[in-house]
Amino acid sequence: MALLEIRGLCKSFAHVVANADVYLDVEAGTTHAILGENGAGKSTLIKMISGLYRPDSGEIALDGAVQHFASPRDAILAGIGVVHQHFMLIPAMTVAENIVLGTERQRDAATPRQSRLLFNRKRAAASVQELSESLGLPIDPWARVETLSVGMQQRVEIVKALYRRARVLILDEPTAVLTPQETEELFAVIRKLNQDGIPVIFISHKLDEVRAIASTVTVMRAGKTVRTAPVADATAAQLANWMVGRDVILQSRKEEVAVGDSVLEVKNLSASDDRKTEKVRGVSFSVRRGEIFGVAGIDGNGQTELVEAIVGLRKVNGGSVHLLDRDIGHMSVGERIARGIAYVPQDRQQDGLILSFSIAENLQLREVSKAPFSRRGWLTRAAARKRAQQLVEEFDVRPPVIDASAGSLSGGNQQKVILAREMSRNPELLVAVQPTRGLDVGAIEGIHRYLLQLRAEGRSILLVSLELDEILSLADRIGVMHAGEMVAVMDNQNVTRESLGLAMTGKWSEKEAIS
Repeated sequence: MALLEIRGLCKSFAHVVANADVYLDVEAGTTHAILGENGAGKSTLIKMISGLYRPDSGEIALDGAVQHFASPRDAILAGIGVVHQHFMLIPAMTVAENIVLGTERQRDAATPRQSRLLFNRKRAAASVQELSESLGLPIDPWARVETLSVGMQQRVEIVKALYRRARVLILDEPTAVLTPQETEELFAVIRKLNQDGIPVIFISHKLDEVRAIASTVTVMRAGKTVRTAPVADATAAQLANWMVGRDVILQSRKEEVAVGDSVLEVKNLSASDDRKTEKVRGVSFSVRRGEIFGVAGIDGNGQTELVEAIVGLRKVNGGSVHLLDRDIGHMSVGERIARGIAYVPQDRQQDGLILSFSIAENLQLREVSKAPFSRRGWLTRAAARKRAQQLVEEFDVRPPVIDASAGSLSGGNQQKVILAREMSRNPELLVAVQPTRGLDVGAIEGIHRYLLQLRAEGRSILLVSLELDEILSLADRIGVMHAGEMVAVMDNQNVTRESLGLAMTGKWSEKEAIS
């Protein structure tokens, strides 16, 4: 009998069926992967298992006992532990304080009643250290979370779940912000947990990682579980086909393109964040015509501030930005766009679209004051609608209803609308930040195809991504950011995942090789 059994779970929201008869059996001591497109129902399923949602019908059973979770607390007490993609930690508190938070009195039952309200930090730290070492996850209980690497913060989350005596551990996109080395460390942790009998539910869109760590995979589509199979019996291509219902090109095919002169030149650029802390320190690089220049690095190492300085959203402290040999450092965002910069922001909903506007209106935003979309101050809606219909068809936006609001679209289709608007302007330089973040393999395939099409047309692309596979697949040259500096620039033909990972953590020893 499986340790965790999901039997026919169903959940609907306002006439939208999120889950329909979902079945899942998770055996003790195994890693069970869940794959599915955006909107396939994975998040809803996990929220029901973890007590955030109550199912409309169906059952959740642990060790054969049917569970009725009224809250996440009920799920935690039953033994369900969840490590979310965005960590639920308090940066200013220590590791021990984060781990024991909310459980002090339960774990300290031996303490006399009159003193139980006093938090014993030394006892908590000792308890956390003992547990973490017994799990093979050593961590300093006195360290403040804000000083830890992303990989160590994830370790804190895992120890926190196990401190609460989790019998099933759910990891939601656990490698999204990890370096290759940190990913291998996480896999070692997962294998150790499996050896101790703790099953792990591994949710990811990275097919190679699923095949590397999971023993069983369940594929969801349109809210249903469509297939469960041993991972050893499926190739990455088969997994992708099961997810989207068609064959998917997993490895982008880059054409040979003649590289031209520099389109973007960044020299000794420095910039600060909103708290006046310097986040970009003397960065220099160039992007040439017909080239994709990828910027890799662990999140928070200055990539956001670098991009904002280039597109005009952030003032620079020093250095210069040249587009086609012209200094644009003093220009406004609008002027830079007019000079040939197109921008796909990291947050598509906050910065890329006006969600309450229609698809047609969002596609028109950059050109709203220009002919043929306006004449003498008056909008010409017929021309805008005709152009919008052409772009929706060309970029396969679904549903292809130009009057639908942008907010009604899935994440992948929202991204297609942004790319359609930016690429249709024939930019000299496309700045794309996390263009496939949170998207499934089918949507990623389409986005990559559009970027390579722009490259084949001789345009220049500055690609900033936390996904190393994306950088390695698309970029011609790769710059690595660490602590605000461009610590290495490598030709993609000579780079390895290991060398990228070392550079991302500041351990790259060949800085003189920057080109």
